[in-house]
Amino acid sequence: MFNILTISIWFLFHPVHVTITSIDHVPGTDSLKVFCRMYFDDFLHDYQTYDDDRDLTKIFGNQPALPADLVNNYFNSKVFIYVNNKLLIGKLLTVNLVDNEISMNLHYKAVKKPKKITVRNMMLAGWFSDQVNMIIVRTDKFEKGFKLTPGQNEETFIIK
Repeated sequence: MFNILTISIWFLFHPVHVTITSIDHVPGTDSLKVFCRMYFDDFLHDYQTYDDDRDLTKIFGNQPALPADLVNNYFNSKVFIYVNNKLLIGKLLTVNLVDNEISMNLHYKAVKKPKKITVRNMMLAGWFSDQVNMIIVRTDKFEKGFKLTPGQNEETFIIK
């Protein structure tokens, strides 16, 4: 809980380029709940690297809701989660835009007892030298946070 509070405070100091992603294994299930938050202007900037053929002003600018399929595809193209060496694909559950921050909740089907979780986060990679992607991984007996940077964009967590 302290980790989330500390990282949330970082969001108050934009233009520091920060994303936060929490990955929670739901005990007794084969599910991961993933939450991600970043600044919306950074999201739009980075989305161009994923799909530069679209007019983002028309897509995201005047809509009451963000197009879930576009956000889902963006996230899966930027954040790679491997459980026990198997790449998982997330399904977007919700996306919200409040005060220039976009928040995404995703579901991943994994395994009941993950032994190893590897996360590679490529959000905003190459855009900003001060980019930080904070990752928090939780299971019923494990919790660890890690800071990913442009030079170190992947981390493996061994669950004991």
